[in-house]
Amino acid sequence: MSWDPAWEDVFSTRDWGRYPPEELIRFVARHFFKATDRTRIKILEIGCGAGANIWFLAREGFQTFGIDGSPTAVAKANKYLKGENLPARLLVGDAARLGALYLPGSFDAVVDVCCLQHNRAEEVRAILNQARIALKPGGRMFSMMCAAGTWGDGLGRAAEPGSYVDVSEGPYTGKGLVHFFTLEEVENLFSGFVGVQIECSVRSLDGRRREIRHWVVEGALP
Repeated sequence: MSWDPAWEDVFSTRDWGRYPPEELIRFVARHFFKATDRTRIKILEIGCGAGANIWFLAREGFQTFGIDGSPTAVAKANKYLKGENLPARLLVGDAARLGALYLPGSFDAVVDVCCLQHNRAEEVRAILNQARIALKPGGRMFSMMCAAGTWGDGLGRAAEPGSYVDVSEGPYTGKGLVHFFTLEEVENLFSGFVGVQIECSVRSLDGRRREIRHWVVEGALP
C-alpha cells in the first residue's frame, strides 16, 4: 500500500488542515471557474486528509471526490463537510489503486497537495500512472511536492535517494517518509502529460534562515 501509516497517528493526534493553499485555488480558478455548470466538473483529490481542499472544491460547486489511507482523516473530512452541508464522495483507500475504485476517464482533474511526497519513488510513479488513467482526455493534473533543499532534506534516515524517514527538524518531523524532489525528477515524472508547467513556491521561516520549497506542477492528459 502506498499510504504511510504514520499519517493515521498524525490525524488522530492533531487538528489541522482547514484551508486550501493559494496555489490550488489559482489552478482551479484558472481552469474551472468559468464552467457554465460546475456540477458537471468532477475533481478527485488524492490524499485528501482532513478535508481542507475537499471543502474548497465542494464549496465552489464542483462534483468532489477524495481518497485517503487514513480512516481518521476521512472521518474528520466528512464531519467538516457535514457541518456546512457540503456534498463530497470520500473513500478510505490506496491512491496507487485508483483503477479499482473509479472507472477510467472519470475525472476532469486530479489534484495532489503534498500527498505524492510521502511515498517512495516507485509508488509515486504508480500513483501518477493511476491518475492518468482516471483522467478524461484533456483532463488536468495538479501537484504540490516538497523540493530538494527544503528544510528537513537530509535530516533523517535515508530510505532511498531523496527519501528520508524520522526527519529531525522542520515541518516534516513526525510525518513518516518524505521525498524531496529534484527538478529533473519532476520533469521525468510528468513527462506523460502535455503542456506541463513547473513553478517553485518558496516560504521562509525563522528570519529567513529556513525555507519551505514546493514544486507546483500542472499538466494535461493528451
